[in-house]
Amino acid sequence: MQSRFSAFIAAVAWFAVITQFILMLQNRIAPVLETTLRFFSFFTILTNTLVAIYFTYQSFKKPLSPNAVLNKPGTLTALTVYITVVGIVYQIVLRQVWEPTGLQKWVDELLHSIIPILVVSYWYRYENIAQVSMKRIPYWLVFPLVYLLYILLRGHLSDFYPYPFVNIVEIGLPQVLINSAILFVVFATLSAAFIGLGRFFQKRSSE
Repeated sequence: MQSRFSAFIAAVAWFAVITQFILMLQNRIAPVLETTLRFFSFFTILTNTLVAIYFTYQSFKKPLSPNAVLNKPGTLTALTVYITVVGIVYQIVLRQVWEPTGLQKWVDELLHSIIPILVVSYWYRYENIAQVSMKRIPYWLVFPLVYLLYILLRGHLSDFYPYPFVNIVEIGLPQVLINSAILFVVFATLSAAFIGLGRFFQKRSSE
């Protein structure tokens, strides 16, 4: 059952990411290379790609080595936090400024709503939260930090910012730093919340 669930999530994630890339190429306003770079400048795309990779490996019938990065305690929880942030930011901030239609609307819902729900469901059923330590949270923040530095540097060089709340040209560096700090608080808080809730659910199920 677990491997089938993993394979299903992987298939949905690959479909959503690849279809989004095709749609972006079809509607590009920049050369193919620049469009591709912009595509991989979205946290949504990077995170859903990580989801696709992670669950592709997890769907193998032969389990991964316990020492493999994708099998280390907390990897699933970190990925769940990332994709949950994708869903929350879209629902609260971006849905109001983006009204896709047709296939684009369906792909958007997959990337920002359906896949986050699937990953959280998988986490709830299969994460061994007892092995996940709060000490891992600072390490989980490295990915969003590197991402932030990347998009700010690339935005400075190309004038392309993937999200309005990090657009230095339009809202200024101080506001971008404030927005980024808020997001990092969200990442850290969600990380602690997932660990705490996971331990609570695990304790309840063992009683």
